[in-house]
Formats: sequence, C-alpha cells, structure tokens
Amino acid sequence: MGKTRSCSISDGDLKTRADRKFDKKVQFYETIRNAVAQKSIAKEKKQRKRSRQKKLKAYDLSSLSDFLPELKAPKETRPTEFKLNSKTRNNLVFKENNQLKIVINHPTFQSDPLGAIYQHLQNTQPAMDEKPKRKDTKTVKKKAKGKKSKALSGTQSMEI
Repeated sequence: MGKTRSCSISDGDLKTRADRKFDKKVQFYETIRNAVAQKSIAKEKKQRKRSRQKKLKAYDLSSLSDFLPELKAPKETRPTEFKLNSKTRNNLVFKENNQLKIVINHPTFQSDPLGAIYQHLQNTQPAMDEKPKRKDTKTVKKKAKGKKSKALSGTQSMEI
C-alpha cells in the first residue's frame, strides 16, 4: 500500500510527488475504513430494530379483540401505594374493629370458631394445584426392606 522507494528529503517543507501520492492514498483508505465501520454499525442497529419489531408482532394480540366480548369499564380501585399515616391507621383500626365485632357475634362462629375460620379460608383462598412430590423409588424399597428385616427379627425373638 505504501511507497516503493524511500527518498530522503533535504528540505522538510518540500515533499516529493510519491510522498504526496502516498499521503493521499492513506487518507483515502482511512475514509473507506471509517465508512465501512459506520455502515456496519448502522446495519447492526437496523437488525436489532428489525428483531425487536418481529418480537412485538409475535405479542400483538389486537386481532383477538374482534372476537372477544366487550368488557364494561372496570371499577375504580384504590391507588397501589397505601400510605399509612395516623389518620388512615385509625380508619383501618376502626373498620377492622367493626369487622371483628360482626364476626364474633355471628352464630356460626359462636358455635364452632375453628370450623368457621376453616370454612372462611376454604371460600376465600385459591385452590392449590400443586402435584404431590414423587418419592424416589430406590430409597422407598431400601426403607421397606429394612423395616421387613427388623420386623422379622423382632417376631423371631418373641417366639423364642
């Protein structure tokens, strides 16, 4: 890419034609290198944008809204942040106190308090859908063998 011969310049200000050509060539390669780098960066950004758009299209469920029934406007809910200052704490204590009085005076609670609490929890808590954990069959067999051998040795000692 460079010069073919190296000439010594006696005067620092004067450049030979070959030096000027070489400088021009270096400058050209530098601009090409910068242009390629910028283009690769732009291409990478474009690919990221395209992949993001594809992901968004995959999660676009607006077409389903045509088939679903219209919902009524949801009721206004309390704000998610609940500041507990003295006024709100007093209101909360007052409400809970009234609720406790109602529960204590309820005939079902008076007749069977634990049963009423259990029934309340059954009605208000979501059902558990967890599958029971499987026991390792190898350890179960070993335990069963150990119990059988102990039981056999115990009955033999009683017979003697």
